This record gives sequence, structure tokens and C-alpha cells, in this order.
Amino acid sequence: MNRVKPPFSIALILAAPGALAEMAINLPPPATGIARDIYDLHTLVLWICFGIFLVVFLPMFYALWRHRKAAGHAAAGFRDNTRLEVLWTVVPVLILIGMAWPATQLILDMKNVGDSDMTVKVTGHQWRWEYEYLDDGLRLVSNMSTPRAEIDSGRPQSAHYLLEVDRPLVVPTGSKVRLVLTATDVIHSWWVPALGVKQDAIPGFIKEAWFRVDKPGTFRGQCAELCGMGHGFMPIVVEAVTPEQFAAWKAGQMAGVATTRATAQAAIGKVFSIAELMARGEQVYNANCAVCHQSTGLGIPGAFPAMDGSAIVNGPKLAHIDRVFNGKPGTSMQAFGKLLPDQDIAAVITYERNSWHNRVAAPDNIVQPAEIAALRH
Repeated sequence: MNRVKPPFSIALILAAPGALAEMAINLPPPATGIARDIYDLHTLVLWICFGIFLVVFLPMFYALWRHRKAAGHAAAGFRDNTRLEVLWTVVPVLILIGMAWPATQLILDMKNVGDSDMTVKVTGHQWRWEYEYLDDGLRLVSNMSTPRAEIDSGRPQSAHYLLEVDRPLVVPTGSKVRLVLTATDVIHSWWVPALGVKQDAIPGFIKEAWFRVDKPGTFRGQCAELCGMGHGFMPIVVEAVTPEQFAAWKAGQMAGVATTRATAQAAIGKVFSIAELMARGEQVYNANCAVCHQSTGLGIPGAFPAMDGSAIVNGPKLAHIDRVFNGKPGTSMQAFGKLLPDQDIAAVITYERNSWHNRVAAPDNIVQPAEIAALRH
């Protein structure tokens, strides 16, 4: 007699219990003290709710089933019971107080940004994060680095699809990092679950949060506030490294800033070929513009205008330069003059004026860094 084989999924579970590791439904492993306190409070409240279910709901469900009309029971009359009414009022109040007390203490701890070792200003833009190390004068812009081919063309997705960036926020372990958060356009929310931080970034306001990472690691999060069409394309990556590694990283970044400034200054007086500008411009466009205007240049009808055939792109280049440099108030078009160096702005404008079906006549089809520098100064 042949034995009936169990379904494949059941056989897999029985053969390899570890196969369910990726199906965990609990909170992510905490990486900071605050995150551990949140985890413990969540567990405590969950057990309290489970206890209420056992003490209240199970007996109630049993009583409803046991004394149902179909079983021959009739409704009985009841008189007031003061002792019972006091009991079922006092006990829930005590339970609520028991939950509110640790929750209040935890919230106060989350808001206590005193005695911080370093301060990072976090600015939300549509759709990228800007980090400024206020103690060092170091600034970086963090963009999602997932290739557009994975998003638009169905290419196999990477392990950290939509959760990878070109420049993460790097912090030292063991240091209390104070965050001051704001935004330039709409409300964003800086959320990294493993760090126990979720704080809105609101235009015109400064909000605060903090964290202290215990061990080196990489922690990922996302914007948790619906901030527009590109909401799903502004991930957060925090890399915690040892103090020695952080000092080396910071020194390298400061040296890189000096090199970048020198390169940018040298680029102002250099005349680039259209091929050089187009190659650089495509990279800049895909990193900063494709989220809204699409890699095809067709935009999103009703939301973001097309670059392909645009009157501004195909018109006088001074108007095109002004739009990219200064943005357009009241829209998602940011002032990239505050975010990108002159060479990148010149390159992306050149790329737009010579891509898709756009064919601007020379010499208006090329923009040199010197023209952006003239506008800046």
C-alpha cells in the first residue's frame, strides 16, 4: 500500500524548520538600547492583551456558546451588582496605568537628546536625504542606488532592492548621535526600525531624535510618510563602524571634499566635449531626475512633465539653466543649485537637451560649468 505524500510545503517545514526564519512576524532585532526597550514594551503589552483574552474573552465566548438559545437556555434577569461594577472599572484602570507608566518613561527617554556626542542634521527632500555633520561641516546627499533597470525593465532584483543608497549615514559605535530633522518641501519621516527611531521631518520645523548603536553593522529603513510619487524611492541606510574606522572615514571624506572643491574650481575654466557632458549627465539624471521624469524622459502625465519635447528643454538655455538651478516654487522641482556642483548641473542640462527626441541646435545644446558658476556668483 502506497503512503500518501504530504504537500510539498508541509514536507519542507517538517524537513527544515529553519526555512521559516525569513517569515518572522516579530519586530526586527534591536540594535540600540532604545530599540530594545521598545521591543520589551511591545512584548509586555502583547502578553497583557493575551492575558485579557484568556480571562475575559474566552469565558465570554464559552458562556455565549454554552447558554445559547438553540441549547434550550432562556435569558435570565439580573440585578445591579455594585461590587462587580467597581471591580470591572478599577481593574482595567490599573491595567492601563501599568501599561502607561513604562510607555511614558520610554517616550521621555526617546526625547532626551542631552549629553550627545555628535549632531547630524537630517533634511528630507523629494526624494532623497541630506545629512550634515554639524560638528565637522561635512555634508552629503544620500540617493537610492537601486538601478533603474531593476525598477523599470524587470531585471532580477538585488538583495536590498529599493533599500540601498549611494552614500549612507556613517556613525561611530558607542556614541550618542543626536539628529535634528527638517524638510524642504513636504513632510517626510526618518524611520530605521532596528535603531528605534521614527521621527517626522516637517518643513519649517526642527524635530529631534537620538540613537546609540552598540555594535558595528548596517541598518536599513525608509521614509515612513507618504510624501509623493517617489515616496518608495528614498531609503535610509545607516552604517555603524568602530570609532577608529569612523575617524578614518571622516578624514577621507574631508579630504574628498577638498579634492571635489578643487576639481569643481578647475572645471569652471575647462571646456568639456559634448560626449563628456552627456556621459556624466546621464548618471546625474538617473540619480536625481529619473524618479519623477522617468528614464525615458516621458514623465508621469498629470504629475511630472515630460523632458522629451519639453518647451523649456528645447527653448533658450538660460531658462533651462534657471529652472534646474533655482527650481520651481510650489512644485516638486527642487533648486538643484543647492544640491549639485556646477559640473553636474551643466552635464545634466546638456544631457536633457540632446536626449530622446530633443535636438537643440548648437551652440545652445551644450552648457559648460562656467555658465553655471556665473549664475551662482
